[in-house]
Amino acid sequence: MEPTGDIALIGLAVMGQNLILNMNDHGYTVVAYNRTVDKVEHFLANEAKGTKVVGATSIEDMVAKLKRPRRVMMLVKAGKPVDDFIDQIMPHLEPGDIIIDGGNSLFEDTNRRTRLVESRGLLYVGTGVSGGEEGARRGPSIMPGGSPAAWPHVKDIFQSISAKVDGGAPCCDWVGEQGAGHYVKMVHNGIEYGDMQLICEAYNIMKNGLGMSADEMHEVLKEWNTGDLDSYLIEISRDILAKKDEDGAPLVDKILDTAGQKGTGKWTVVNSQDLGIPITLIAEAVYSRCVSALKDERVKAARKLKGPKPLLSQAKKADKKKAFIDDIRDALFASKIVSYAQGYMLMRAAAAEYKWKLNYGGIALMWRGGCIIRSRFLGKIKEAFDNKPKLENLMLDNYFRGEIKRCQKGWRNVVANAAKKGIPVPAFSTALAFYDQYRSAVLPANLLQAQRDYFGAHTYERVDQPRGQFFHTNWTGRGGSTSSSTYNV
Repeated sequence: MEPTGDIALIGLAVMGQNLILNMNDHGYTVVAYNRTVDKVEHFLANEAKGTKVVGATSIEDMVAKLKRPRRVMMLVKAGKPVDDFIDQIMPHLEPGDIIIDGGNSLFEDTNRRTRLVESRGLLYVGTGVSGGEEGARRGPSIMPGGSPAAWPHVKDIFQSISAKVDGGAPCCDWVGEQGAGHYVKMVHNGIEYGDMQLICEAYNIMKNGLGMSADEMHEVLKEWNTGDLDSYLIEISRDILAKKDEDGAPLVDKILDTAGQKGTGKWTVVNSQDLGIPITLIAEAVYSRCVSALKDERVKAARKLKGPKPLLSQAKKADKKKAFIDDIRDALFASKIVSYAQGYMLMRAAAAEYKWKLNYGGIALMWRGGCIIRSRFLGKIKEAFDNKPKLENLMLDNYFRGEIKRCQKGWRNVVANAAKKGIPVPAFSTALAFYDQYRSAVLPANLLQAQRDYFGAHTYERVDQPRGQFFHTNWTGRGGSTSSSTYNV
């Protein structure tokens, strides 16, 4: 019997099932396989009933039902399960066939897997897929990388099922070789951590600093979502604040304040340290989740460590309260600009380090729809890089520079008032600190470098000498003239 399958998908959790149904809606015949075979039978008898989806009982059966070149996509847990399935799949494929990893894999693993699969004459794609359950079903953001020769064979499928923006442009395009696709997805997730933390800090100031109810905050976010802050995360936060529990109380107030994480934010921060790029806001967002996990310690500390009462004076008068809410919005928007600027700094450094040719405007377009960080804001980022593809930093673009100037007074007012009242705003604060550092022509690192030379003979450069010349001083009169080798980690 002639094979009919256009693509196979392994892994029938929620994301896998919804991607299969999405592909089916767009006219593709999908072969569904799961390690637990009865899950395939259940899927065909329920969610996939009445579709063209074909079931497989084994890896061999799955491959036999695919047209050439065979395309096999995995949506399984990152790590060892991916390697295990690759080992199981490869013996059944032939040169030119394609293995696709659509999970949240670490980009370094994708680099390794691409080399392995290509060494067997096969092609490999590591692709980020963002948008959660709804995105997978209706149109996600898809960020593919890996073997360039594979792209023509998966392009039509991926672009047809992806989200569409700006008159039908797909939120999917080729990112680059090896782990570039998973790298861009990793940075996306790091920025997602930052966006979520910023919204939570705005919520915390309104709740504890201004004494606002969940319903009042719902109305504020509803308004924000009609302006520059229009985004999926503001939208869902608006809806969360309106949700009531069975007793009529806000459900959000009954949720324990300990945040989970799956590791992609941490990966972003670790890689930034390897590359020497200061993504301070994403790092604070990751650490804020870690602090939230210290619930028992925080409860004990709250009884012993004293500080000011959080209620702000602006809470007492309606006009001042409204003005301060506007300042919170400006602090959120300005901090968001810093966060994305740092994320793009990291991608630029990665492109240089790993020899990738990343299209920064194209990445903004891929994130414009379908994904968790989708927002109106990303359209402005695309415009910035379309106008100047080699833009050094997003904050130097005319639009973003102007917006930071507009927001700066309110941003500083929020951070200062939060500090005075003991309301923690680590992401707002670090964004402002980074902005002030980045715009400083001179920083106190001269003293730091002198300290390093004093205790470790690490040398220093001089402002009155050309860059690249290094000097050592015998600070105590007891040291010698031998200096340490000069290098940067």
